[in-house]
Order: sequence, then C-alpha cells, then structure tokens
Amino acid sequence: MLGAIYAMVAVALTLSIGVLRFLNFSIPGLFMIGGMAMWALVRSGVPWPLAAGAALIAGAVASLVVERFTWRWMRSAQPFVPLVSSMAFLLLFEHLAVIYWGSELRTLPAVFGTADWRVAGLVISLPQLAGLLCSIALIWALTLVLARTRLGRGLRTIAEDSDTALLLGVDINRIVPVVFLVSGLFAALAGVIFALNYRQVHPFMGEVVGLKGISAMIVGGMGNVWGSIAGGLIIGLVEVMSIGYFGADFVDIAVYGLLLLILFVRPTGLSAGAIAGQARA
Repeated sequence: MLGAIYAMVAVALTLSIGVLRFLNFSIPGLFMIGGMAMWALVRSGVPWPLAAGAALIAGAVASLVVERFTWRWMRSAQPFVPLVSSMAFLLLFEHLAVIYWGSELRTLPAVFGTADWRVAGLVISLPQLAGLLCSIALIWALTLVLARTRLGRGLRTIAEDSDTALLLGVDINRIVPVVFLVSGLFAALAGVIFALNYRQVHPFMGEVVGLKGISAMIVGGMGNVWGSIAGGLIIGLVEVMSIGYFGADFVDIAVYGLLLLILFVRPTGLSAGAIAGQARA
C-alpha cells in the first residue's frame, strides 16, 4: 500500500514531466491538501466518502490554480521559471495549512475499525488492499485514455513537440489544464489513502512522500506511467523491508542507495519510455 501511494505521486509527476517537460514541485502540496482536507472534514462530522470526494475536489482546484499562475502565465519564460513558481506554491500551500490548522501532527479517527484478513499468520489490511487495487485500476484507466482517446492523442502530440501540436490544431490551452487536473486528482487521492490508512497528517507530510515519488519515477523510468507504479512498489517494499530487517534509521540509506544504484547501472530507469511512445509499446 505504501508503494501504491508512492506510485500515484510518481504518476502525477510523470504526467507533468512527460507531457510538459516540467517538474511540478507543487504535487507534494496537493498530496498534503488531500490528506489534511480529509482529516478536517472527518473531524467536523462529514461521512468519510463525502470527505474523500471533497478532498479530491480541493486537490483538483488547487492544481488548476497552479496551472493558471505558473504554466499559463510563465510558459514563455525561461524553463526554470515555472519550476521555481511551482515550488513557491508548495511552500504557500504548506504555510496556509500551518496558519489554518497549526503545525502539529493530527490524528484521523478510525473509519474502518479492524477490517483485516489473517492468512497463515499474515495480517492483510483490507483498506490498504483496497487502496492498492484502486491505484492500479486508476493508472490502468489512465493508460487507456492516453492510448485510445482523442484527448490521449493530443497529450502524446504535445509530449512529442508542442510546436508541432499547435500546427496540427491541438488546443494546448484546453488540454494542458487536463494534465494539471489529473495530476492533482492523483496526488490528492494518494493523500486521502495515506490519511485513511496511516491516520496521521500534518502540513509538511508531502515533502518526504514527494521525494520518494520522484525516486519512484526515476527508478521506474521517467516518462513511463507503468514504470512509475513499478518504481513506487519497489520503493515501498524496500522501505518497509529495511525497517523490518535493519530498523527505521536505515530507511533513507536503503531507498536512496537503491536510487543511486539504479542511476549507476541503468540511468534511464527500469522501463524508460516517454508518454508519447507508450501507446506504440
């Protein structure tokens, strides 16, 4: 389940860098918005399904705000300008959350009770299993959209060459917000799943997950959607197994050591490939 969370964040990052050649640093903030909004709404008495839906909407709206004031306004500037402005949005989201909710660690009430399976001494959390299946299903649906729909063809054309896309009549101003919208939904959903399963949220929760999501994207292969989910699952497994065998202090050594090893052995990642080429794969 932890790997599935990293995978969804990695997919959100992959969409941005694969289509727009732009690493959207606001995505960890969108992850935080999903988790914190989920906690705030459940605490106020909203049923968790409605709270989850509202948290996803909040993440999507915040992502569209980022698109409006970073990409649309600044895409003609130097390439680093949208990147820096997206980082500014990450800081803005975090400190707005601190002002509104405080910086303390918040605990989400248990909404599923003890919904576990026990098989041969192994405890399988049903909410975690549902989160894993949900993330895989959504990523599979995304690949179908990229491969078989007009919107997907437009996204792949922009990923190949935005100038050519304009000559072919692709409406970039209509399609690019869809990229931000989908990225925001994936990041916010990852935050919701994290909050429901780990039941702990705070305004800076997205930073560590964002770094692990970037690592998953690189391990799986930048620009490859299925590579992102593979990288996320690998990073999640390495993190949990390193805690089990060596202790929590060894986590970062194991995860980022694996990242360095992958970069040395296979710099393009395990399954490198641009979004534009995935439909042909």
